[in-house]
Parts: sequence; C-alpha cells; structure tokens
Amino acid sequence: MTENYTALYEEHKKLGASFTDFGGWQMPLKYSSELAEHHAVRKSAGLFDLSHMGEVWVTGPDAAAFLDYALVGKISAMAIGKAKYSLICNEDGGIIDDLITYRRGEQKFLVVPNAGNAKVVAAALAERAAGFEVTVQDASAETSLIAVQGPKAQEILLRLVPAAQHELVTGLKYYAAVDVPFMFGGASQDLLLARTGYTGEDGFEIFVANDDAAALWQALVAIAEDGELTPAGLASRDSLRLEAGMPLYGNELSLEGDPFAAGLGPVVALSKEGDFIGKAALAAKKEAGAGTTTGRKLVGLKGLGRRAGRGHYPVLKDGNVVGEVTSGQPSPSLGYPVAMAYVDVELTEPGTALDIDLRGKAEPFEVVALPFYKRQK
Repeated sequence: MTENYTALYEEHKKLGASFTDFGGWQMPLKYSSELAEHHAVRKSAGLFDLSHMGEVWVTGPDAAAFLDYALVGKISAMAIGKAKYSLICNEDGGIIDDLITYRRGEQKFLVVPNAGNAKVVAAALAERAAGFEVTVQDASAETSLIAVQGPKAQEILLRLVPAAQHELVTGLKYYAAVDVPFMFGGASQDLLLARTGYTGEDGFEIFVANDDAAALWQALVAIAEDGELTPAGLASRDSLRLEAGMPLYGNELSLEGDPFAAGLGPVVALSKEGDFIGKAALAAKKEAGAGTTTGRKLVGLKGLGRRAGRGHYPVLKDGNVVGEVTSGQPSPSLGYPVAMAYVDVELTEPGTALDIDLRGKAEPFEVVALPFYKRQK
C-alpha cells in the first residue's frame, strides 16, 4: 500500500511519535502513553492530526438536490453553517462510508469522508454528479485537519482568536461550523472551525491549508499551559470513540452491513422526495425488519470480568454463537472492558447476559445501552 504523509509528519517525529499505517497514511499511534493521552482528552484537552481524512467540495445550483440523491440523508434541509452526519450507500444499501457534510452556503457544501475511503467517496460523488449542475472538487490532498478535543478545548482555542471574535467560538453549537480568524505564524488567517469530534468530549476541528498546518499546530502547543494540551494519537482516538459508542468504518460499518442493523436507521431519510442511491434496497431492508425483528443489531457489551473482547471474537449465549465483536478493549475511563458487537436481535435488550469467547474461554458480558461514556455538561 502507498504510504502517505500528512503535512504534520515532521511535527510528530519531533514529538517522538510511534507511527502506524492507517488507510495508507503514516499516522501517529501514540507519543508516549496511549492511556495518558486518553485521560488527557477526558480531563483537559488533546491535540489530534486528522489530515488523513478527506475533504470534497460540492458546489453549484444543484448542490443540495445532488447531495440528497447521492447520500441517504436530507442534506437540502440543513441550514447554512450547520453540519450533518450521513452515509453514502451503494445500490444494494451497503455502506460505502459514513461522513459529515457541512453546509457553507446556499450552493456550497463540504463533505468529509474517512481516510481509507476518501478517494472512493470522491469518485462515487463525481460519478453520481452526472445530470446535475454541480462541481465536485476533491481538496483532500491540499487540506489538513487539526482537532482539539476535551473540556479545555474552547479555552485554549480562544487564545489564538481576537477578543472581538470570541463569540464566533463560544456561540458555536455542536455540529455547526464557522469561519474564524486565527492568529498564528505572525499573521491572522480565517479558517473553517467546526464544533465536531470523535471522542465524546466537547471539541473542535480546524480545516487549514497544508502549508499552514505546522504553524497552527505549533501555535496551539505554544499557547497551551503546561500539561493543558496533550498531542494524542490513533490509539487514544480509538479508545475514546469506543467509550462514546461511535462506529468506525471497517469495524462497525461496511459494505456488507446496513444502516438499520448498525442503529443508524434515523440517518436514512426514506421519506425525502425523489430517489437516492440505495433507496429501494434500504426500504426493503427496513420493511423486512433488519435490525429490529430479523438478523443482528449493534449493541454495547459491558464486561463483568477483567478480560476484554476484541474484534471478530464470537459472542455466545449458552455456548452457542449469537454474534461477533466489532471493537473491544478495557475502558480507561470506566475501569471495565467494553465492546461493540452485532448480536441476534432477540438478545439485544439491555441487561441480557452474554459471553464473549476469549480464545476458548467464555467471559461474561451484559448488553448495555450505548454510549458507554457520557461527558458531564
């Protein structure tokens, strides 16, 4: 697989990061201790490089109608400045990717797919654009994305924003975005700031040109007080998102799965006017009871012992296989093992006792409502 490097690769090297391949990118797995990085995000703030994510601009008179056709959600209903979580599916209703779309104008949208799927999503959008008056521009290669996540995220960011514009940050709602002037590298620059994240904490994601990414990263590190902002890698990002019950493409979501089994039925706007890719197949799946009366459904599992289940481990009921773990590990915040798993629908009620087959030994778990962790507001 081709190795790609983000514009912040040298910054990570300076900080002594351990790297891993993720979606064809060399990304920091951790800098020192993934546990310390996890707890830093929960207690103060963490600094993440998300530049492996994709950025696809959709513009033109038909932009809203086109995205209604290309994605499963009703994107045209979004107000300017808002963001929406959605899915892009194939004709069979299989999930190509989960993504966030930001409405930046009446005819201007930013679609952000996952790292490993960025090229596939950009190509699918370009192909689906036939017959619509839209331009699909893949800006992933020129764009970096930096996240500041945690209870102190807002306080830290405000130090780089002129006092007169603080309200742009403090007044920004969850799943919304705004252009904000940031002071770094000896100048002021308007950057797109989104109040979104993948950690279960309050936090922000900042879109910045590759050429300016290192200067912004350095400014954030410099402006933070000692121990206030901790660079965090993919290992802690994974444990944080798992505690928050957030799905990861390739684990909980796939082409073989469907939105209803994944608990994402409300994301699918079957009632919106007109056709969309996968509509007929998804309507049939819903009608057949996918994720409600037939098949398997994604649930949370809380470990009653000390050992954690991992991806692909079988889930058992009375010794019989009734499901499969998609993600699992010890929860640093909660102190017990947690897992997400697809389980036969009749066994998905919270409180249901199940086991995970840990290499031949049945370990007790119970079904719990997601998310495992909720921040105190």
